[in-house]
Amino acid sequence: MAGISRKYRMLRRSHAMWVSRRVWQPRLVFWAGAISIGLISVLFALLADRAQALFHVVTGNDGGWRFYLPLVVTPLGFVLCAWLAHSFFPGSQGSGIPQAIAARHLREEDDRSRILSLRLVVGKIALTIVGLACGASIGREGPTVQVGASVMLQAARWGGMAQARGLILAGSAAGIAAAFNTPLAGIVFAIEEMGRSYESRTNGLVLTAVILAGLASLGLLGNYTYFGVAKDTVAFATDWPLVLACGIIGGGVGALFSLLALKIMRRIRRWNALQPLPRALAVAAVCGLAVAVIGVASGGLTFGTGYAQARGAIEGAPLPAFFFVEKFAAGLLSMVSGIPGGLFAPSLAVGAGLGSTLGLVFGTATGTAALLGMAGYFAGVVQAPMTAFVIILEMTGNHDNVIALMCAAVLGYGTARLVSNEPLYHALSRVFIAEAIRRRRAEPGDTVKA
Repeated sequence: MAGISRKYRMLRRSHAMWVSRRVWQPRLVFWAGAISIGLISVLFALLADRAQALFHVVTGNDGGWRFYLPLVVTPLGFVLCAWLAHSFFPGSQGSGIPQAIAARHLREEDDRSRILSLRLVVGKIALTIVGLACGASIGREGPTVQVGASVMLQAARWGGMAQARGLILAGSAAGIAAAFNTPLAGIVFAIEEMGRSYESRTNGLVLTAVILAGLASLGLLGNYTYFGVAKDTVAFATDWPLVLACGIIGGGVGALFSLLALKIMRRIRRWNALQPLPRALAVAAVCGLAVAVIGVASGGLTFGTGYAQARGAIEGAPLPAFFFVEKFAAGLLSMVSGIPGGLFAPSLAVGAGLGSTLGLVFGTATGTAALLGMAGYFAGVVQAPMTAFVIILEMTGNHDNVIALMCAAVLGYGTARLVSNEPLYHALSRVFIAEAIRRRRAEPGDTVKA
């Protein structure tokens, strides 16, 4: 009888726990947050595509006078984005991934809310769309990470959840998964790039967020691969020189991008310190004009994300031999200008262009070379080889190339470490952490927790 009574009491406690509002409210809010990330990501993607289409319609491609409109529109758009970001949405500048990484290291709620909030969700999406509408070489995928982390952190506030670090990680992973329709890449990105380690306590949060955000995205757009399906397959017997070249050269060029971006942005921050807003606007104007000149000189190929050019290369259409140099410069200028916008899609376009050029040199199929170039270059930029090959594998749908992509990504990562041992996103995240520390030190009686 005692055993039956004890079992009955346990069942009653279990039943009370599952019907308790304290148990279900956080879960419902978390699930709603993850689904919201998927819906917002789809809306963001559709608006970004419309913005790029609008830019190309306005500027035209017939060689008439409208083709030179970017020389005016692009610098003005950069200045507008920089002014709005500085005056109304501070913390929205750049990719958004460094902000999410920094927020995981900050313990004070006030510090986190300065770089992750619903206000910044609106600003990040709006200003990225404006940037694309004026021809900036930026992407929406990095901003989606900051959007996802902000939505999930707000869900934590509403749901009374205490796992802020894990929820930021989950929101970031859900953002990547929904932006590219790459659930595995979202999980790998969370482990390798956001956390730089595996945390068993948060794996359930990450998996649930990725699944729910992915379901929301699939419900609206259906199942698709970002770059279509790659038909070419790497043959190691004949293509191994291309794998080595794409990995080593791609990683070196990617590391050069990262190194230049960090050095230029440090100098700009020091120069801007005396007159932050006027000098920030001057930098944005100069960078915008340079992006416009490069875009006009390239026949309009370097404007926008570079998605169309990368997809064309994967499908077998060779890109101009120096496209990757022009896109590299346009992406670098867009990044250091201080306007909101990511570098995922532009980096993949640079990698595809580099691979296409190397394919011409080695006499191999353009599609194969573009894939390998993307893996090597992207791994060199972000120094996250697993994320690089998984995301490209899922975006192209050809699993026959998994070993070749892994080799190119690892070679790219290894080469990048020789050139620069400072991962780009983590180096940029320290800027936001340092700002929080300075702000706390300026407040009497406060102690820094980071």
